[in-house]
Amino acid sequence: MKKIVTFGEIMLRLSPPGWQRFSQASSFEVVYGGGESNVAVSLANYGLPVEFVTRLPKNDLGDCALMELRKRGVGTGHIVRGGERLGIYFLETGAVSRGSKVVYDRAHSAISTIEKGMLDWEEIFADAQWFHWTGITPAISQQAADVCLEAIQVANKMGITVSTDLNYRKNLWQYGKSPAEVMPALVAGCDVILGNEEDAEKHFDIHPAGVDVTQGHSMDAQAYVSVCQQLMARFPRCKKVIVTLRGSISASHNTWSGMLYDGKQMYGAPTYQITHIVDRVGGGDSFMGGLIYGLIAYGQDNQKALEFAVAASCLKHTIFGDANLVTVDEVEKLLAGDASGRVSR
Repeated sequence: MKKIVTFGEIMLRLSPPGWQRFSQASSFEVVYGGGESNVAVSLANYGLPVEFVTRLPKNDLGDCALMELRKRGVGTGHIVRGGERLGIYFLETGAVSRGSKVVYDRAHSAISTIEKGMLDWEEIFADAQWFHWTGITPAISQQAADVCLEAIQVANKMGITVSTDLNYRKNLWQYGKSPAEVMPALVAGCDVILGNEEDAEKHFDIHPAGVDVTQGHSMDAQAYVSVCQQLMARFPRCKKVIVTLRGSISASHNTWSGMLYDGKQMYGAPTYQITHIVDRVGGGDSFMGGLIYGLIAYGQDNQKALEFAVAASCLKHTIFGDANLVTVDEVEKLLAGDASGRVSR
C-alpha cells in the first residue's frame, strides 16, 4: 500500500501534573506532539504506512522528538535537521467550569526558518497516495507557508490526494500576513477540507447563511451545508468538506460529532457524550486521522468513514497526551455500540 505523508511542526508539550494550575506546578509532564504528527501517529496505529516530514534542531530535544515518532511506527526518513530550537507549548488542563490554557514558546523554532528546496518533495511523494497539512504550519512563518505551498503543488502535479485541517490559531499569525493573504493559495490545491464555521469565517470570510458565528448560535444542518457549499465554490478542486461538531458543556463534559458534505449530500454521525474528558488536545487531529483511514479503507462509503472518524476521536478524549493511541479494533468496538469500558481479559 502507498504511504500517507504529513508535514508540519512537532513540539515539546509541558504540563503540570493532573489538573494543577501553572502556579501550583513544581514539575511538568513531557509529551511530544503537533497537528500533523498526531495525524501520522493515528494512521500508524491503524496499520497504514505513514511518514512525517518536518525540520528538527540538531540537539537532544530534537533527538527525543525523533525517537517518539519512531516509537509510534511513523516514518522519519525525510526529516531534515537544523535550526535553533524545538518549539514548546505549556498546557494547563482545565476541569469542570475552568477551561484549559495554552502558552506558546515557539518563536524561532527549527521549522519557522525552513526554506524552499530543503526538501525533495518529488522523492518524498514517490510512493505516496495522500498528503496532509494543517493551517497551523503556514501560520508559523512565511518560510513555512512557502514550503507548504511547494509541497501541495508537487502533490497536485503527481496526482496525490491532498487534505487540510484549516485549524485557525489567532495567536500564531504574527509575521505580518493575515490568513486571508496566505491560505487561499494553499487550500486551492486541496481535495479534502476539514474545518468549522469559525475556520471558514476567519480564513476566507465565509459565513453560514443567516447565522453570526461571533454570537455563539447553535446552527442547524442547513447552515453547515451553506458553509460547505461556499467552500466548494471558492475551491473547485475540493471534493469533500468535513465539519467537526463540539458542544462544550464544561471542560470535563463535551458532546462530539461531525458532518461530511460531498457536493451532493450531507452525511451525519452519532453524537457522543464525553462526560469525563482526560485530554481533549489533539481531538481534531484524531478525527482527521480517523477520516483519512476511513476514506482509504472504506472507498466511497462516506458514511462509514465519517462514523469511524467520530468514534476514533471520541476515544482520543480518554487518552493523555496529544496523539490518539487506539487501534482499528477498539474504534470498531465503539462503532458496534460497546461503550461499556469493561476490562478486556
